[in-house]
Amino acid sequence: MKITVVGAGAVGASCAEYIAIKNFASEVVLLDIKEGYAEGKAMDLMQCASLNGFDTKITGSTNDYHKTANSDICVITSGIPRKPGMTREELIGINAGIVKTVSTNLVEHSPNTVLIVVSNPMDTMTYLAHKVTGLPKHKIIGMGGALDSARFKYRLAEALDAPISDVDGMVIGGHSDVGMVPLTSHATRNSIKVSEFISNERLEQVKQDTKVGGATLTKLLGTSAWYAPGAAVSGLVQAIACDQKKIFPCSVLLDGEYGLSDLCIGVPVVLGSNGIEKIVEIKLSDSEKAHLQTSADGVKKTNSLLDV
Repeated sequence: MKITVVGAGAVGASCAEYIAIKNFASEVVLLDIKEGYAEGKAMDLMQCASLNGFDTKITGSTNDYHKTANSDICVITSGIPRKPGMTREELIGINAGIVKTVSTNLVEHSPNTVLIVVSNPMDTMTYLAHKVTGLPKHKIIGMGGALDSARFKYRLAEALDAPISDVDGMVIGGHSDVGMVPLTSHATRNSIKVSEFISNERLEQVKQDTKVGGATLTKLLGTSAWYAPGAAVSGLVQAIACDQKKIFPCSVLLDGEYGLSDLCIGVPVVLGSNGIEKIVEIKLSDSEKAHLQTSADGVKKTNSLLDV
């Protein structure tokens, strides 16, 4: 199993590290446009191998896509990160050009790959990858929902004063501060609805804290987060590489599901060796349906800025 990660910055390096530590891949190729940067990150990570007990080979490359040939899964993290006060949508001008170039080069050398898009604005960048690569729809996945759901569960566990392993919850919709739809009506603690434990007001606060989870970290760190995004990617990659048939909320191209078409947005999917094995349609409350539609309208507005 060969995995390529494009972008050797904090997010890309975290992706490579978590994938290697899980020890399911034979090779991870880390690629970056900056001379020697990916090679240095790869060397640093390989010097962790004996300490962290993994045998995955990590190699670095400066913009040589031949090194990525025949990758089973490719991850695109490249692009400029958010700065404090920026929205993900404000990154579209620069990142669209980067994602277009990267995705076409990856598919040229790995025509059967599964593509995972992390670059922001993530739903629109996933849509762009569909437009420029020609890959089947089940082979292009946007990462956002997996990360947003992890942040939702963190906030739920905090509010419940419970171990996070007790908590389950999901975020669908667009990967943006206004577009996320945390499904509070489906959130549970050991299969019991969380509304049995905390007030509606506290649950609403959890929802709002989840939606600004990325912005909160950007304000604290001065740039985008990287540990949780890297872990989210590694979870998706492992589900595909190991054919786990796990359900994750991911940004996928919809064709009538949830009443939406011609856009990529976060919904629950089953991930396996073919990429997206199935789009799962779940029952939503009226307010959740309305919020999802508003989120979709926002994503389409951002998509309209693409030059494709």
